[in-house]
Amino acid sequence: MLEPGAILQGRYQVIAPVGKGGMGSVYRARDLRLRTDVALKETLFSDDVYRRAFEHEAQVLARLRHQALPRVIDHFIEGQGQFLVMEFIHGEDLGTQLARLGPRFASPQAMPTILRWADQLLDALHYLHTRPVPVYHRDIKPKNLKLTPSYDIILLDFGLARGGMTVSAPPEAPTSPGDQRKIYGFTPPYAPIEQMRDGEPDARSDLYSLAATLYH
Repeated sequence: MLEPGAILQGRYQVIAPVGKGGMGSVYRARDLRLRTDVALKETLFSDDVYRRAFEHEAQVLARLRHQALPRVIDHFIEGQGQFLVMEFIHGEDLGTQLARLGPRFASPQAMPTILRWADQLLDALHYLHTRPVPVYHRDIKPKNLKLTPSYDIILLDFGLARGGMTVSAPPEAPTSPGDQRKIYGFTPPYAPIEQMRDGEPDARSDLYSLAATLYH
């Protein structure tokens, strides 16, 4: 784990850890150049194929532009860590809110708001799934959703820190049968059966996870 106060690339100063998984950690950090808070996501792979794949995935994510997705600002490798820098979304995630305010979500008055979130998330998934290089989130759940001050929904965490995405060598890299690596991960009870069985998720997998999240 990085210590608060640590500075990476002479630019990003760690403020505090936000979360930790089996393959990495997420930190709140300060961009000393732009004077804004950012989310700093670290992956723990040191394999060369994973390093190339990380860079390729970061470049794909950096091209995404949608109001329901955080913006990717930068990516870099420093020491043994691979880092993705993203827009920091303030506030509680929906998983925390469900635990704290569960009955309010179950009230009829909440339904119009939840349906509005559903529309926003379906639009985000349509955008992701129809990119020239399709992007599948693979870990949609309440903990990966945050609300803006205007109560719009933001979909977080594309799995680079916790193994939700399949990584492979980028197209221009030399490949061999050993260069294709799958990083399996899922979150019951939101994951579809093919993900639990180490299958290859696709757009339908994201739709299943979104439906399970909205049901919750």
